[in-house]
Amino acid sequence: MSITKRSVMIAGHRTSVSLEDPFWTALGEIAAARGQSVQALIGAIDAGRDGQNLSSAIRVFVLAAFRERAP
Repeated sequence: MSITKRSVMIAGHRTSVSLEDPFWTALGEIAAARGQSVQALIGAIDAGRDGQNLSSAIRVFVLAAFRERAP
């Protein structure tokens, strides 16, 4: 499983986010289901995190989103 680094714009600032490829795929699926861009979704995750690193906050968000979908 490889890690991919992508550059995103959050609150007017460009930052890099490194995630494993399955997390990027899942993030894209969640964003599409919500009618948002991945960048907008990352911005929302960033705004709601409590001091944790952004990549970790994204992973926790993706896990929570998929747990909500599980039967």
